[in-house]
Amino acid sequence: MSGRTKPLEGELLRIRDEIHGYALEFGLDFHPVRFEVCDYDTINILAAQGGFPNRYPHWRFGMDYDQLSKGYAYGLQKIYEMVINTNPCYAYLLNANHIVDQKIVMAHVYGHADFFKNNAWFSNTDRNMMAVMANHGTKIRRYMERLGQNKVEEFIDRVLSIENLIDVGVLFETQELRRLSDERMKKAASEIANEADERSTALKSFMRVKERSGKLAEEQVAKEREGADLRDKKINTPRDVMFYLLENAPLEEWESDILGILRDEAYYFLPQRLTKIMNEGWASYWHSHIMTNRALKASEIIDYADHHAGVMAMSKQNINPYKIGIELYRDIEFRWNTGRFGKDYNNCEDMVTKHNWNKELNLGRQKIFEVRKTHNDVSFIDEFFTEEFCERQQLFTYKYNPRTGRSEIETRDFLEIKNKLLSQLSNFGSPVIEVESGNYQNRGELLLRHKHLGVDLDFGYASDTLRNLYALWKRPVNIVSKQEEQILTLSFDGREFKQTK
Repeated sequence: MSGRTKPLEGELLRIRDEIHGYALEFGLDFHPVRFEVCDYDTINILAAQGGFPNRYPHWRFGMDYDQLSKGYAYGLQKIYEMVINTNPCYAYLLNANHIVDQKIVMAHVYGHADFFKNNAWFSNTDRNMMAVMANHGTKIRRYMERLGQNKVEEFIDRVLSIENLIDVGVLFETQELRRLSDERMKKAASEIANEADERSTALKSFMRVKERSGKLAEEQVAKEREGADLRDKKINTPRDVMFYLLENAPLEEWESDILGILRDEAYYFLPQRLTKIMNEGWASYWHSHIMTNRALKASEIIDYADHHAGVMAMSKQNINPYKIGIELYRDIEFRWNTGRFGKDYNNCEDMVTKHNWNKELNLGRQKIFEVRKTHNDVSFIDEFFTEEFCERQQLFTYKYNPRTGRSEIETRDFLEIKNKLLSQLSNFGSPVIEVESGNYQNRGELLLRHKHLGVDLDFGYASDTLRNLYALWKRPVNIVSKQEEQILTLSFDGREFKQTK
């Protein structure tokens, strides 16, 4: 992409230095940020590829690019900036932006860069991902040249259908934990191999006796031989379905390599999915603070207010992470400045006293820096989304009324609103799936279990996913789920689907 982007120069370079100074003045801590300027077509290409200029070739990137281009052409959406979690951080500015927009974007980017460096969920991120992604793209292109693009792309499609079946806990695996885990797995594999040898020896002896006596049917011989090759694999991280397949599915070498590549990329993007509200809220908080306290000229106030209001507007269809995030940080800062937390405040029943509560602790700025370091979206909402905040923001849930043909307010009840928001954030609103066995019914079949934590399993999506899993596992695959108080098992044997109770 180097030919389609260019470094900052002139006025933009001066503004960058100015905003950089303000960000440091307010205590932000970040890896070096490299800004580059590009046109809208280039930023669409980058956005479609997750921000990385050198990804592997795949049709979904073209589809995303087409959607972004049409959105811009019809005035439905506009990308103002893009920042990549690497060291140094790469940030792309749209060359058509006005100077006020460029100032906002730069301040916003420094907020993101601080969050990437300091939030715990990003602590084990590979900061050299720009080179890693380019290497991944090169390897996959070589496989396509050798094996054919359609064959490789079809395999990628199958793997991408399970790229969300990973385990959040893996993000906190240190090198030492990985080393110990590898040792445990090697030991387990050795034990399984020894057990298999013992079973094989015993079976051979058994077979010789049976064959001599002529009492074992030919079908039973085949069944016993098949059983001797099947063994239940050790499951270290049940929710990391991709890793279980990588370790245990009968994949060819190139398939294992690509599955490993796509799993690594899924884990790279996972922290950003886990902290969308916090990350955007933090960046918005700091672009607002830097602009209104330092960077704005009097002649720029109207343009800034117009842009900021557009970014913060709440949609009728979806939560606006920028708005919820920035308002929660401001609320936390206000509460910790005035002492509106703890036992005394929570137990106070005098509404006048509570309304005027101010201990003048001035701990707000310290508290929000602490929060941005330790939380993700679920814990952020769970701990700091209060009833007072909900009422001030006038939040409510709504649903479609088929009788009137309109979406109408369903409830303003605080707990219902909070629980609905948490359910949307927990596992990204997707059902929780775990590996239960690789030798279901002693037939070498894969068994997955849907842990019902408030999200139902869509059997249509599940069927498509089972079809893809079968192609990877090469034997029948099953998933157990709870539907309307009944335990159901959906199975696919390569030819047809079966549903049993």
